[in-house]
Amino acid sequence: MSKTRRTYRSMPAENAVGRRDFLKVGGAIGAGLIMSSRSLLAAQQQAQGQQPPAKPAAPAPKPKPKTNIEEAIKVPRTKWSLPGPFPGRVVEVHDAAAMPEGQVNAAVVKAMVEKGIQELTGKSLKKSFGLFFTKKDIVGLKVNPVGPGLISTRLEVVDAVIDWLVSCGLPKKNIIIWDRFDFMLRDAGYTPERFPGIAIEGLQTMDEAAAEGKTQDNSKWLKPDGSHVSVPNFDQEVYYWADVEGPKDLPYLNQHVFDGKHSYFGKLLTKKLTKIINLPVFKNTGNAISMATKNIGYGAVCNTNRLHAPLFLDVCVEVPAFWPVRDKMVLNITDGLRSQYDGGPDKNAKFAYIDNRLYFASDPFALDMICHAKIVAKRKEMGVAVNENPRFTEYLRYAEKLGLGIADPAKIAHVKI
Repeated sequence: MSKTRRTYRSMPAENAVGRRDFLKVGGAIGAGLIMSSRSLLAAQQQAQGQQPPAKPAAPAPKPKPKTNIEEAIKVPRTKWSLPGPFPGRVVEVHDAAAMPEGQVNAAVVKAMVEKGIQELTGKSLKKSFGLFFTKKDIVGLKVNPVGPGLISTRLEVVDAVIDWLVSCGLPKKNIIIWDRFDFMLRDAGYTPERFPGIAIEGLQTMDEAAAEGKTQDNSKWLKPDGSHVSVPNFDQEVYYWADVEGPKDLPYLNQHVFDGKHSYFGKLLTKKLTKIINLPVFKNTGNAISMATKNIGYGAVCNTNRLHAPLFLDVCVEVPAFWPVRDKMVLNITDGLRSQYDGGPDKNAKFAYIDNRLYFASDPFALDMICHAKIVAKRKEMGVAVNENPRFTEYLRYAEKLGLGIADPAKIAHVKI
């Protein structure tokens, strides 16, 4: 992906002060403080015996926009519904030989995947398969292709998952590697040539040149009637509604297919897939994470940028609460072979590091709570300022209230291998 591409924007890093920026700040650093000009003035006035001016009252937070989450909750659950058969259980597998010198050792990764699955279920690979799938299922592998070559989902992790499924009797023709954007899949190496016999499907097309303002020709994505060429790929009867309008400009429509108050689920999820394996990457978005719940929450529906400011983390709960995800996403494997602790959700080599870990769970919210704690610890270790406001994990507790997973650390079984 080129440095100029701006096709996937997310939450900015709030109150994040990099190590170099921290050391450049003068004066108050010796006391362990970073002061604004207002607080420096107050300190001077206090030293002179003057009373600093009263701080203006903080503006009341805006109420969150209404959504149709109640409609999702009303739909009866199935035996496959989140949090799956292992609520609150997270397995972390580490092997220092997984990426020697940054090159993936496919055999080691395959062994890690097999160990993780068996440790999660307590059963053999074949019996584990039976807990999640039948041989007639159509299984979608939701990868994260953002940051290709650096922090996108490793092709070898996907290979190992496919090998497991096929060895247990699932035909290759019943497996689909998918993401929201078709061009991102290609950029990250998810091609029919690399995965023979496996379908590769993006929910939508986007014209990169038009999105980047390099051309005024919108004919590759805009039909003569003014609609997006990918409109037929989305199910307009199954949607996440939020009382937030999408922008009406052409660049937004190019990226998001629709620009109203509805985020429609891809027909791939509502009409074709019967099961989903979620394969996110270990990385951040500001002080929050961009892992299991965001990979599916922002990947399963269109028209999402309108939601970033008012409902960013809530989307990671409310979209998975709808049946096309809730009743089909049976397994999550977070790729932490190479992780990134800052600069996300796009790739930034400055903050990426080899960690040689994979994480397994049927419960994506327990998984994200464990990974959030780990990335906070890593950011502190590397001298990156961390905002530990509870709002960055409150969405996970919200999911627990909805019965979608376990977020209370005291109730999570974190198993390390």
